[in-house]
Amino acid sequence: MSENNMPIPLSQNSAALDLTKFTPEEMNQIENIKQQINLEDSQAIVTYGVGAQREISTFSDTVLGEIRSKDSGYVGEIMTDLVTNIRKVDVNGLEVKGGLLSRLPIFSMFYNKVKKFIAGYQKLSVQIEKITDQLDNARMQLLRDITLLDNMFIKNQDYRKNLERYIAAGQMKIQELQNTTLPALKAKAEETKDSLDAQKYNDFSQILNRFEKKVYDLNLSRMISIQTNPQIRLIQNGNQVLVEKIQSSILNTIPLWKNQMVIAITLLRQRNSLQLQREVTDTTNELLTKNSELLKQGTVEIAKESERGIVEIETLKKVNNDLIATIEETLKIQADAKAKRQQAEGELVKIETDLKAKLISLKS
Repeated sequence: MSENNMPIPLSQNSAALDLTKFTPEEMNQIENIKQQINLEDSQAIVTYGVGAQREISTFSDTVLGEIRSKDSGYVGEIMTDLVTNIRKVDVNGLEVKGGLLSRLPIFSMFYNKVKKFIAGYQKLSVQIEKITDQLDNARMQLLRDITLLDNMFIKNQDYRKNLERYIAAGQMKIQELQNTTLPALKAKAEETKDSLDAQKYNDFSQILNRFEKKVYDLNLSRMISIQTNPQIRLIQNGNQVLVEKIQSSILNTIPLWKNQMVIAITLLRQRNSLQLQREVTDTTNELLTKNSELLKQGTVEIAKESERGIVEIETLKKVNNDLIATIEETLKIQADAKAKRQQAEGELVKIETDLKAKLISLKS
């Protein structure tokens, strides 16, 4: 073990690891792991730190699975469904335009439209309540996921620390072997010039190189663990944002929508009732005006007729003039007839005289 727990220098593929961050208890654990390293056992090199490495790999797969299974798309679909349902309410459909009393059936039509609108609103409210329940369930699930991710974050820390112990032990072992065993084998091979000693040196160098690669692989797994932490926090932050949006929808948006719908219905009722009252007042005034005009006209005509005589003077004058003219005409006709009769009588006398004279002459 290096003095004062100073960082171990890089050795080929192995990255330096700061030993100062380890507690004394952890350093004891690292020392125990290092003492158990046996490079003469090739199987031990292959399996070194596999348990800790497998924990990191399995945990990374778990985090990836959480990312896939906890896709927030379904929350977006629920929110979209909520907006779609809210937009189905057509408040403008309650307005009634034009003269109401000029189309008397509009009274019943208006109230039917309001009833239909309220019935649709109530039906829609049931759907929105279901969506609200779904959002609340999603919110609870997201909160559980946030807690789960907190635990995962802690576990990842533990897994990484465990892996770092193996990395530190391996690097310490590599440093020790590079400083002691490997130089000794090299010196012996150079001293004896024996091919067997040279082969031992070469074999040990290869084993040490393989072990360095193994420690390097553990460092790669450590880097995966380091990268996993921000991934977990990103998922948590995304879940937290969704939770806040869902809570805002449940506690603010939906109640506000309900209140505004009630207010809209009430205001439209008042507005249309006012319109109805205005139409009633206008029509009543119109009827009163027309009736007053008819009453005035009738009263005046009745008064005029009541003041008239049975026979008007002008009529009497005309009748009198006509009567006088008739009498005068009659007298004239009678006078003319009398004169003609007198003339005829004279003619008759003459005719008779002439006839007698004729008859006398015949007798002679």
